[in-house]
Amino acid sequence: MTRPPLRVGFTFIPRRLHAGGFNYLRNLFSALHRYRPGELEPVTFAGLSDDDQDLASFGRIPSVEIVKHKAFERDHSGLISALVAGIDHAAAAAFDAERVDVVFEHARFFGWRLPLPTVAWFPDLQHKSLPQLFSMTARWRRELGFRAQLAAGRAIVLSSESALKDCRRFYPGATNHISVVRFASCPTNDLLAANPREIISLYDLPERYFYLPNQFWRHKNHQLVLDALAILAERGVKIVVAVSGGPDEPPTSFNSIMRQVEERGLKENFRYLGMIPLAHVYALLRACRALINPSRFEGWSTTVEEAKSFDVPMIVSDLDVHREQTGGSAVYFSVDDAAALAGCLAEAVSRDEPLHVKQLGSSVEARVAKFAEDFADAIKRAAAASSLPSRRVK
Repeated sequence: MTRPPLRVGFTFIPRRLHAGGFNYLRNLFSALHRYRPGELEPVTFAGLSDDDQDLASFGRIPSVEIVKHKAFERDHSGLISALVAGIDHAAAAAFDAERVDVVFEHARFFGWRLPLPTVAWFPDLQHKSLPQLFSMTARWRRELGFRAQLAAGRAIVLSSESALKDCRRFYPGATNHISVVRFASCPTNDLLAANPREIISLYDLPERYFYLPNQFWRHKNHQLVLDALAILAERGVKIVVAVSGGPDEPPTSFNSIMRQVEERGLKENFRYLGMIPLAHVYALLRACRALINPSRFEGWSTTVEEAKSFDVPMIVSDLDVHREQTGGSAVYFSVDDAAALAGCLAEAVSRDEPLHVKQLGSSVEARVAKFAEDFADAIKRAAAASSLPSRRVK
């Protein structure tokens, strides 16, 4: 007899708040449908106010269900119930109503008394490595959430060996089962329908441009790109960096960067396009001279992974995780060295190469299949071990 698929509960990640998380789930669901059909059924729980258009892009993936419920609003007070009473009753009731078998817990804790096997995703441990980039409230909220998940005996999913090293360093007493599941990206055909040349024209970009599609969080280090562009402008070297992504909330970092763009006379060099459609992101990525990721910290960069899918050249900060992710194939610069980044950009733009639209590379299928396999195995392992006693972190 064929075993029915495991129904896995996910919490929706709005694109405007975390584009990388949104893309992670979208790619994951597509990969599971394509490479592990009939094993898992994603049930995505969203708040009543979440964007219907974003949710529709998930709903078009076969086997994905969308459930809108007030327990998944951003201002829902379930965390207090989860910490004090040991269970987020409203969320637990929603999972029960939709016959969820396993919960995938990310950026939210549902309580140690949740009567379902639960896998927690730690995207990164940035708050431990770069605590100065967080307010005290944000840092402790994140830390308490991670420690609660560890103490509740959650199986943990990490996205890189670099994150695994951090987890072992910062939580040496944890005995939870930990899986490294490397995200991989293979966009669906609808996201590749836009003509890159038309999108370049739509945003009034030159044919030779670099692309920086990161949200304006402080750790994404847009400041270094501005400083590098200013150095090049003083040398008379004209570089255009197309920038897309949403502002931080509140938009402190974004406002500072855009103010500097005006004050330093870099409007022609630093072209902010806004939060653009995902199909336009892929079009600009496929036609750019190189992807730039100047980030100070990553768990496993979504933008780098998407660039890898099309064999797009990359100029990235010299992080262990970037080295792991790119396998040494990118150009690297120190996260604090604007002059080094300026040199990388100048060298790349000096090559007189015509516009070339990249296609999906030969390694994509194997990487995405491995992503789906490893994720499905982590979920099934948690379901099989659900009768085991909870483990605790010291």
